[in-house]
Amino acid sequence: MAAQSNSALPENTILENYRISRPIASGGFSIVYLAYDEFGSPVAIKEYLPAGLSLRGKGEIVPTISPEHGNLFRYGMKCFFEEGRALAKISHPNVVRVINFFRANETVYMVMQYERGRTLQEHIVQRKGEIKENFIRHVFVQLMNGLREVHTNKLLHLDLKPANIYIRNDGIPLLLDFGAARQTLLTDAPRLNPMYTPGFAAPEQYKNRDTLGPWTDIYSIGATMFACLSGMAPQAADARAEKDRMQPVTRTFKSKYSRELLEIIDWCLDMDHLNRPQSVFSLQKAIVDNRPREPQKATVFDGFKRMFDDITRPVGKAAKTGAKPADSSTS
Repeated sequence: MAAQSNSALPENTILENYRISRPIASGGFSIVYLAYDEFGSPVAIKEYLPAGLSLRGKGEIVPTISPEHGNLFRYGMKCFFEEGRALAKISHPNVVRVINFFRANETVYMVMQYERGRTLQEHIVQRKGEIKENFIRHVFVQLMNGLREVHTNKLLHLDLKPANIYIRNDGIPLLLDFGAARQTLLTDAPRLNPMYTPGFAAPEQYKNRDTLGPWTDIYSIGATMFACLSGMAPQAADARAEKDRMQPVTRTFKSKYSRELLEIIDWCLDMDHLNRPQSVFSLQKAIVDNRPREPQKATVFDGFKRMFDDITRPVGKAAKTGAKPADSSTS
């Protein structure tokens, strides 16, 4: 079955004790809806509906799965369900909160806490690439707290990009949409056909998928920071493998951002996964430790202090810096 666009559930469809309001996002694996629980509180509901394996027409509820894709659809549904189970155990301020998951309509649904704000992608578009370094550092240091928690729970995200990072109205960033996270770090079960976003996916997501690890998400972090600088995704990794046209950001953005930050981005975007940061903690530490030094502003007190030091310094005695005393015979 060729990939097609599936229709969203009709408005006011009831799923357990939730009422569907409208779709708010869709991708290759799923559709996300704004819905309301029995108390009228908003939630986000993610429906497993891979476009290449299922078909649902307008006004329909239950998708049609062709017999030749049945096993793969069910395997993906099992992974989606297990993913919901794993994410439900994570309670972290920088990871979207999963509050329920259930089976219905021959597929699976994941209920998440609904947050108000906007995606990082929307922020980039609005700012047209003119994003301050302090904002980038602030967002990604916090975001990596959440990503560390995800990795600790033996999950990879595998689809990190600006559209999957949400900035709440209070400025707190959240990791969204783990739809590509089909696999735990320690599982050898057969995988679904890979889904990734060109420009943000690491080289090993195209081939050599046995080398997937935390460094894979770290490449995507670097690509997302690159998008904050440039307003667009970097060259896709598979194209880079053929002919790498990417210039180091230490060269292309040296007049706009600190060298410390630019070196970190280039580090994350290394094509060899062994040359990237090997853990989120090491990357996070580099961002925190390698802040550009703020120039110290001289104050009136500093001026008086230097004047007093000059007056009280013994004549002919060299300063502590090792400078030679002035020669009184010259003007």
